[in-house]
Amino acid sequence: MNSDTYMQSPVCLIENTQKGKLVINEEALQLLSNINERVVVVSVVGFYRTGKSYLMNRLAGKTDGFSLGSTVQSHTKGIWMWCMPHPKKHNHCLVLLDTEGLGDIEKGDQKNDCWIFSLAVLLSSTFVYNSMGTIDQYAVEKLHFISNLTELIKVKSNGGDDDDDEELDLLKISPAFVWAVRDFTLELKIDGQDVTADDYLNYGLQLKKGISRKVMEYNQPRECIRNYFRSRKCFVFVQPTASSNLNQMEKLPESQLDPKFVDMCHEFCQYIHLESQPKTIKGGHRINGRKLAILAKTYVETIASGMVPCIEDAVSSIAKIENTAALKDGLAHYKQQMDLMVKIPTETEELAKMHTQCQKEAFDLFMRRSFNDQDQAYYKQMVADVQTHYLELCGKNEAASMEACTNLLEILSSKIEEKMREGLYAQSGGYRLYEEDRQKMILKFHSTPGKGNKAEDALNKFIKRKTPEADSVLQADKMLTDKDRELAAEQQRATEAKQEAKAHEEAMKTLEKMSDNERMFHQESVKRLKLKMEEEKENLQREQKIALESKLREQKELAEKEFTKKAEMMEEQIKALKGQQESVDSITTCERIAKIAQGILETTLNAYTSHKTMKLLAKK
Repeated sequence: MNSDTYMQSPVCLIENTQKGKLVINEEALQLLSNINERVVVVSVVGFYRTGKSYLMNRLAGKTDGFSLGSTVQSHTKGIWMWCMPHPKKHNHCLVLLDTEGLGDIEKGDQKNDCWIFSLAVLLSSTFVYNSMGTIDQYAVEKLHFISNLTELIKVKSNGGDDDDDEELDLLKISPAFVWAVRDFTLELKIDGQDVTADDYLNYGLQLKKGISRKVMEYNQPRECIRNYFRSRKCFVFVQPTASSNLNQMEKLPESQLDPKFVDMCHEFCQYIHLESQPKTIKGGHRINGRKLAILAKTYVETIASGMVPCIEDAVSSIAKIENTAALKDGLAHYKQQMDLMVKIPTETEELAKMHTQCQKEAFDLFMRRSFNDQDQAYYKQMVADVQTHYLELCGKNEAASMEACTNLLEILSSKIEEKMREGLYAQSGGYRLYEEDRQKMILKFHSTPGKGNKAEDALNKFIKRKTPEADSVLQADKMLTDKDRELAAEQQRATEAKQEAKAHEEAMKTLEKMSDNERMFHQESVKRLKLKMEEEKENLQREQKIALESKLREQKELAEKEFTKKAEMMEEQIKALKGQQESVDSITTCERIAKIAQGILETTLNAYTSHKTMKLLAKK
């Protein structure tokens, strides 16, 4: 993460206007877009004046940064962002999102709170819920936003009526859930036994048996926490200091804070830093800051338009933007490097060598940025665009070579032209002298460097054009007998045929070199695509594994609590996940690559076929 991207202090990423409209901050979005490392995104959500910002500052390793405030008013408006190098994960960026306090009496807009809550879920890889006191019925009821998640977030653009499918799809991209309980004054005991904070959380999320409306209302938010988040963790914090000092928390040294609070803060930060995973999107793709910026912009603009944010649509937006940019950057690199390195006219081998090098660099650049390229459509377009530019350059090189060789031959033959005008060849022995001068000229032509790849073709055309001249000198030579003239003419025709064969050989050599390059590129494409597809398969396997493990844990807990029917009902979801996992495991990249590689090969061959030079060679 470079110094330009490093943030000395938080910035507002999503503004919440006075009219309750969410608006993306373009300057903050640009800062986020500059981050090329994978991002670990931690968001904190909770009711206002509960100390959310203090925890986020501790995660940043600072005592200040996110505004704490010391009055009954909510200080954080919208969603604020702080990006920094991850303290534990190399080449990762830690993105902290501090959200506006829920239930702000000045705002009085519950729908706005719902969108803040859903955006925090959508954007984060770890979701921290911050509350005061205890985990009781009142605390769980205040988490009613979770019950509405499926109404606030669409997973698929085409909808679908299967709630189980929606739940499983949401689970695959959901963040880890961490409940931070502040100013906790109770003992961690259940039925007289010491328990952990995690046990305390699970106790608070226990379900009741029965099917009455009251029981269903009691269970709903608890089931949502169990079903919509991949893991659960709890931390309980004692009050940090005397109530009279709470308004100066950011200024107080640790020595004036309760040691138990300090220890728990350290434990909390250690857990978040070590256990929080990189942000992933549908398909298990781990994203960087640039992709996170696209996500944020897409979601906020969707909400502003009155629609429900859709994860599938957001992923499609990322794919379109990233693949278009990958195509543009890769092609620009190829053109720039070829224009810089290739000095025309040049030999076929040199041009092919530069093409191979620049093409590899361009496709490596493309592959690093390309994302979710369905049927490798952008890859194929990249192939076609690179080949088009290469063939254009080949055409320019041939034209430049032909022009340079033609000019060189005109210069080298100027002395012969001068002797022709002076009549030096129009005498006995003139043809022998003419042939000697012409051979010297051809030797001089061959020894001159920098002619390019059309030297033999240019010489062939030159010799043919000079045939009438040679015949006139031959006929004018009185020293030669008819038989001598016949032999000389025959030798002349043999020379022309030999030169034509050289020109054709030169052209075929160019074609063969281009074909060799294409075969090499085709082999490299297969290797490149195989690596990409294997990576995508691993992403899917990881996504499926996390979802399956989460459901198996939940099923085990339900069975232990004798919720037999619910555990049995969950078996269908587990079977579905196992079936999906088997489908992913059975994916063979060979068949997919074969089809795509064939398409790429056809694309390239079409580009060659349309090339003027290739058409001429085909006629020969």
